[in-house]
Amino acid sequence: MLKVYLGSCDNEIYNPPVYFINQYEDKWLITDLAKEMIKDVDKSEVVGPRLIQSRVLGPISPRELSGGVKTLLLMAFDESGRFFNATACGDNCAKWILKIAEAKDLTICLHHSMYFGPGPYEIKIINNDCIVHNHEEWLDVVYDYL
Repeated sequence: MLKVYLGSCDNEIYNPPVYFINQYEDKWLITDLAKEMIKDVDKSEVVGPRLIQSRVLGPISPRELSGGVKTLLLMAFDESGRFFNATACGDNCAKWILKIAEAKDLTICLHHSMYFGPGPYEIKIINNDCIVHNHEEWLDVVYDYL
């Protein structure tokens, strides 16, 4: 299940892209999930664990991936138990956040209102301990805390 804390929270990695550079492991990049996310969000192809072919930038290392993809990779593979600030993610990352949360319990922090689609979905808002199931319910809660 996806759990969201709206605003700053304890144990939050506020700048996931910087944390990623120091924490990622090569094996993350060669998983099917990572390849799919990188292709969808950054429009790039994983050639190997240290080489990605970007349509815009040419050959790049994982260090040059977008902040959104770096944050998604941390959500999927980091085992530190830390919460990641998903504000680095654009709305194009929302479906991936929901997908990751289908496979494991995932808690994130958001400092803005992300569009997770029309629904249905289940997102637990930690601030008030309620569960939202669609965008309308999300909006009813999110602006109370942001």
